[in-house]
Amino acid sequence: MVDIKELKFNQQGLIPAVIQDYSNGKVLMVGYMNEKSLKLTIETRKTWFYSRSRQKLWNKGETSGNFQEVKTIKYDCDKDTLLIEVIPKGPACHTGEESCFYRSLLEDESSDDVNRKEILDLLYDRIRGRKEENVQESYTKYLFDKGIDKILKKVGEEASEVIIGAKNDNEEEIIYEISDLIYHLMVLLVEKNISLDAIRNELYKRYKK
Repeated sequence: MVDIKELKFNQQGLIPAVIQDYSNGKVLMVGYMNEKSLKLTIETRKTWFYSRSRQKLWNKGETSGNFQEVKTIKYDCDKDTLLIEVIPKGPACHTGEESCFYRSLLEDESSDDVNRKEILDLLYDRIRGRKEENVQESYTKYLFDKGIDKILKKVGEEASEVIIGAKNDNEEEIIYEISDLIYHLMVLLVEKNISLDAIRNELYKRYKK
């Protein structure tokens, strides 16, 4: 471990800190820290930054409640940039987006493949949107309107369909029914206001064991 004094702060006494989701590696935001905010981050295990516009320290989540639980603090080979892995307690961006990096200047030509990798997050956001919006003829909205008993009934039914598909030893049927089950489980998550990150974090803890 390096001593804080050995880090290379700039002429304003600041060092950039890249904040990364501990569970999936997604970059959430970039902020600046001075020596005092870095010490507070280490002591409290929550991210503290120095606001260049307000000329003061600020604790991420102090007004929004979207705190970031610090898991690791790393530094680069030049000792002039920090990489901090956190478990976020809510969106990192003030716009409500999960990450501050939600807009693009250049997209990968295989962006469809990228979207496939993010399909669970995209589906979760769409389901959450259906709950909040008044969308006519939406099956998802219908489930939310019917309430928790209907949602739980569908989860049970789809779990049974998975079992039947597996017993039939039909790969296409198994994939279809598991997809149905995952969708209804995500409706349940949204209904209970549980994020996908909470599930990722739980699975990660089990994996580490």
